[in-house]
Amino acid sequence: MKTIDALLSEGVAGKRVFVRADLNVPLDGTAITDDGRIRAVLPTVKALADAGARVVVASHLGRPKGAPDPAFSLAPAAMRLGELLGADVAFATDTVGDSATATVAGLADGQVAVLENLRFNAGETAKDDAERGAFADRLAALADLYVGDGFGAVHRKHASVYDLPARLPHAAGFLIATEVGVLKKLTDDVKRPYVVALGGAKVSDKLAVIDELLGKADRILIGGGMAYTFLKAKGYEIGTSLLQEDQLPAVTEYLERAEKNGVELVLPVDTLVAEGFPDLKTKAPAHPATVAADAIPADRQGLDIGPETRTLYASKLADAATVFWNGPMGVFEHPDYAEGTKAVAQALLDSPGYTVVGGGDSAAAVRILGFDEKAFGHISTGGGASLEYLEGKTLPGLAALED
Repeated sequence: MKTIDALLSEGVAGKRVFVRADLNVPLDGTAITDDGRIRAVLPTVKALADAGARVVVASHLGRPKGAPDPAFSLAPAAMRLGELLGADVAFATDTVGDSATATVAGLADGQVAVLENLRFNAGETAKDDAERGAFADRLAALADLYVGDGFGAVHRKHASVYDLPARLPHAAGFLIATEVGVLKKLTDDVKRPYVVALGGAKVSDKLAVIDELLGKADRILIGGGMAYTFLKAKGYEIGTSLLQEDQLPAVTEYLERAEKNGVELVLPVDTLVAEGFPDLKTKAPAHPATVAADAIPADRQGLDIGPETRTLYASKLADAATVFWNGPMGVFEHPDYAEGTKAVAQALLDSPGYTVVGGGDSAAAVRILGFDEKAFGHISTGGGASLEYLEGKTLPGLAALED
């Protein structure tokens, strides 16, 4: 895979460089609540601009339905990118139309432009190869070179991720090169003990990676909403907690296989429960109770791991040489249910090993809960992409960057 270092050494001055970034940031109206993904692509954009390239940044944001939707405009991200660069950033109000053509044509060497949301065009996410390819052709007309640096999208077979690199000389940006290097440490050259902490709402989102890790990890810690399906598989009463009943056979098989393979699959021993889901807007006190994991009342819902589980999980992470964490341990957005996620994050910081936070809600939690991002070994920008890589899947966006 050619990297941006090689591209820069060949010279990019005066050339239009299309940078497929991941500016899919959370918004509260037009206010960005977490700019981590913008900051992650900053080194690539700045290096190209400093080398005299005419940089054309493109990304998706949210899931518009193939047509313009003001709620998903990239204008706030373009403004924030300019603030971080300390330079004006032009913004095209379309992706391949008159505004994009004029905006790119107006760039001078070293200047940066951001195109409007790629997913405002149906061709970006089309299942039909010809439709996707036609959109990629129009994007290719805007550039001379392609740099892939949107790691959060490399597991998608989309026009700007998969088809466009085939139409232009291409290279991987700094972010993707870093992300791939980190993931290789979790797959090809793992230092042990290797401990994985998995949370989040749905066990179905993690089935494939658990299946793969049962042959690679030494310990797997389970939390979040997905933990209750595991507890149910052990025959426990879980009240009104989140349950994916259709996944019970798979979870039961994983529990059996973990024991057979000598993998320590650790489940919560206690949990915080309440009558219902908390109000995340007002953050009104929820007054949860702590109960044993095998004694959840029939009319209560589990919403976070309990204090004994926090201590247990910290002990299981204490001697880890390699740690991968993906998914919060509870409803961390509410202060009454944030302690489990805080405890796991702190245990990663206290661990002597190489620690990787696997993007998505885990990365957001690190920032929202006030942890120093630099204290972790690596915080990924792509939760879904990280998981699919660890599952052993071929990621279309990485395959497209291979020479």
